[in-house]
Amino acid sequence: MRNLNDIKNNNVHSINSRQCFEKLSKVPDSHLVDVRTKPEWLFVGLPDLQSLQKKTICVSWNVYPDMKINVNFESEILESGINKQDTVFLICRSGQRSSDAAEFLASR
Repeated sequence: MRNLNDIKNNNVHSINSRQCFEKLSKVPDSHLVDVRTKPEWLFVGLPDLQSLQKKTICVSWNVYPDMKINVNFESEILESGINKQDTVFLICRSGQRSSDAAEFLASR
């Protein structure tokens, strides 16, 4: 968890994993969304938020194997229970997908 993006008030900020964990623990209605692909979730694993009594929400920004942008990304985010006024943190392997997804969500 090196690169995370925090979307708040339509602003996207990069933060580190410690900052993210701290904010997730203190900010009500905050969520961590892992935007990697299903194979990455299965083979690399997911962030464990049990100590915060939260779960990582998995919504791919790019769909494997084509790696095309997930046209259902926004609807899948909303279907996961995240509300538009909630604080959302996004994570991926390098930070590029989470940054792209954060910019997309901030524009909505």
